[in-house]
Parts: sequence; structure tokens; C-alpha cells
Amino acid sequence: MVSLTELVMQNPRISVVVIGILVSFLISLVNYFVLDKEKMKALKEKQKALQEKMKKHKNEGNHEKMMETNKEFLAHQMEMMRHSFKPLLITMIPVLVLITFIRGLFVNTEIASSWFWYYLVSAIFGSIISRKVLKLP
Repeated sequence: MVSLTELVMQNPRISVVVIGILVSFLISLVNYFVLDKEKMKALKEKQKALQEKMKKHKNEGNHEKMMETNKEFLAHQMEMMRHSFKPLLITMIPVLVLITFIRGLFVNTEIASSWFWYYLVSAIFGSIISRKVLKLP
């Protein structure tokens, strides 16, 4: 019977990719349960409308109205950031601990110098897929 550690050491690239996908899925689950999805969706729609309004004012040459709209846009962006900060606080420390653990685990493998890039790319793709599946904004 092969232990988990031996399996990880035999296939380090695949292991890092699987870990990246799993971590990004877990982060998306935290976002799913913590974020107010309706509020985030409304804020995104409002931002999109404000961007169109700024574009219109810019094309008309009305810089004063464009600056007012930009101020409102930035206020909505700050509110969005405030809402997304809570899941970040929940997931940041466990992810940092996990990255430290992964670094130590793969230090003696052929991907010792590149494991982070495998992790990063797989986590990005895993996040995109899990956000689509969970219908997160």
C-alpha cells in the first residue's frame, strides 16, 4: 500500500496542481457562505452603469460630471472591497500556513524551484471554475 506522502513525492507536479485546485475550491466555498451575493451583484451592476456614465461624459467632454461619477464609482468600489475583506481574513492565515507546508514538502523534489508557479496557475484555474459552479460574483 502506497502512503499519501510517497504518492505526493512520486508525482509532485500533479500533487501541487491538485492541492491548488482544492485550496481554491475551499476558498470559493468560504466566499459562497460568507459573502452577501445579492449585495455584491447589485454593487457590480451599479459599477457597470457608472462606468458607462463616465464613458458617456468623457465622450461629451464634460469632465466635471465625469469626475463626480468617478467619485461615486470609487465609493461603490470601496464598499465592494469592504464586503470581500471578511472572507479574505478567514482564509488568509490557513492559506499562508498551507503554502509554508507545501514549500517544505517539495523542497527535495525536481520542482523545488517552480512549485509555486504550478500552484498559482492551478489555483487560478480552479478558482475560475469553482466560482462559475458556485455562481459567485
